[in-house]
Amino acid sequence: MYHQEFPPPEALRDTIRCFWYNSRDFGEQPSDFEVMPDGYAEIIFHFGNPCYIAVNGQPQSLPPLFMMGLLNQPVILTTSGRFEIIAVRCYPWTVFDLLGLTSGNDSVRILEHPVAGLYPVLNTLVAAGKIAEAITHVQEYFLQARSQVAMDSMLFRAGVAMRKANGAMPVSEVAAAAHATMRTLERRFRKSSGYTVKDVSGLMRFEQVRNHLWLHPDTRLAGLAHELGYTDQAHLSREFKRYSGTTPAAFARKARKSRQHTSNNNFVAFIQA
Repeated sequence: MYHQEFPPPEALRDTIRCFWYNSRDFGEQPSDFEVMPDGYAEIIFHFGNPCYIAVNGQPQSLPPLFMMGLLNQPVILTTSGRFEIIAVRCYPWTVFDLLGLTSGNDSVRILEHPVAGLYPVLNTLVAAGKIAEAITHVQEYFLQARSQVAMDSMLFRAGVAMRKANGAMPVSEVAAAAHATMRTLERRFRKSSGYTVKDVSGLMRFEQVRNHLWLHPDTRLAGLAHELGYTDQAHLSREFKRYSGTTPAAFARKARKSRQHTSNNNFVAFIQA
């Protein structure tokens, strides 16, 4: 697997966390892989063989462009052979305004949107191995889109405070950081992202645990719970299982096994099952 992240231009830093590219070969036989929850929404272009998602137990083909929204549980995708992704990792309170769409809480949203027009050029560039050029092409599109959107400064301040606290800040303190009342903040946050401040904060904090255990699977959970503001280890374990469908210990075992078989320890939300 190869993974690379690209920082956004200055003008996009209030709306986009990063752009990234991922490439892997799943082999000839169809393979499942997990998309783990985190605190971001992803606009995803994929290249290579078809990709499928299970819908009511039946595989449904995903188009070359889709959006992975905030997840409450892992999503299982299936593909085979060469599979490459170029993605835009957006803050959940900015992604819908950036795309000019009505917010919602879909885990996967099929995008019928002008951004899909980028795909033919991106496909040619990716096939030629010109990844940096492809990323630049995507950045230019979103620079133009951003210039036509007035972002909410209240939500920007709230988002900065939430990410700085890794999701451990009470809603009242987030509202204070945003210079807003709790009621106003919650109303505008839900309108922009489809979720509450508490929903997104919980995913941010889970993301920190997930990333830490992937990189450091031998970490003591009691200490990690204290560091990230959970009441205790049991609280961390309940929240982790709520979002991942598995226990922290089981996830750490998977991470440890993965590290034994690969030298690439970059964590991305896509984990091969």
